[in-house]
Amino acid sequence: MIRHALLQLKPQKGLISRNLDRLEEALDGLKGEGVDVAVVPEAYPTGYFLQGGVRELALEAAELEERLTSWHARSYQQPLDLVIGFYERDGGSYYNTAAYFELGGRGLVHRHRKIFLPTYGVFDEERFLDRGHELASFQTRFGRAAMLICEDFWHTVTATIAALQGAEIIYVPSASPARGFGDRRPANVERWETLARAVSGEHGLYVALASLVGSEAGKLMSGGSLIAGPEGEVLARAPEFEEAVLLADVDTGRIPPVRYDNPMLADLKAGLPLIFPELRRMLEEL
Repeated sequence: MIRHALLQLKPQKGLISRNLDRLEEALDGLKGEGVDVAVVPEAYPTGYFLQGGVRELALEAAELEERLTSWHARSYQQPLDLVIGFYERDGGSYYNTAAYFELGGRGLVHRHRKIFLPTYGVFDEERFLDRGHELASFQTRFGRAAMLICEDFWHTVTATIAALQGAEIIYVPSASPARGFGDRRPANVERWETLARAVSGEHGLYVALASLVGSEAGKLMSGGSLIAGPEGEVLARAPEFEEAVLLADVDTGRIPPVRYDNPMLADLKAGLPLIFPELRRMLEEL
């Protein structure tokens, strides 16, 4: 079993040191819980709606690693893997990035830079950020994983690629403003659950969604973090609109028998030679 903690936190806009202090407090609170992997939402160190403030507040990956490594060395006895979303500065380029750190071990293992930058409605990412150009699964202490950031996950082809690359769990840091209020949960929370269940059930893998809460730029971040299992079931769900720590165990040993009984991924691999020529033709026409 791989124990996960999804940290559904509320950042204070632009207050990086204070937000990281709060993160460290939350991580300190996990001592004794046997947590192997903690997952932190999209853009947590700064808050999400920065617009032009990205240039002033973005962090280099090495800066964030140094801060987290220092906390781990003085506060934590066991290795801890951490997935965290942040605005990254790399030379003169700025990205919406998710990093996978192995604290007490290899340090920065992998980073994913958001590919699909929403620039519509209340969103304005592509005006201020560079687009990522790589989607790759990677090896962790616990098996193969992938990271997708918010809208990346809404295009299900990205999860399909991650599954074909061998991912057993997809981590999704998100910052999703609440919208579509009805009799039940906000419509975007319902949509996230539908997507997570569909992706996990189709590919026989786990999905761990960590979503921001709090109020930013007049928008309420919805929360509703969850973990979905390889049969498309929700294993654990956090409440909306409030901070929470969601604990759930991931058993990757479930994946082979689930995929044996429902060989959708194997069928897709077998069918790739049939559909790839059409995909290539469409790419040439773009």
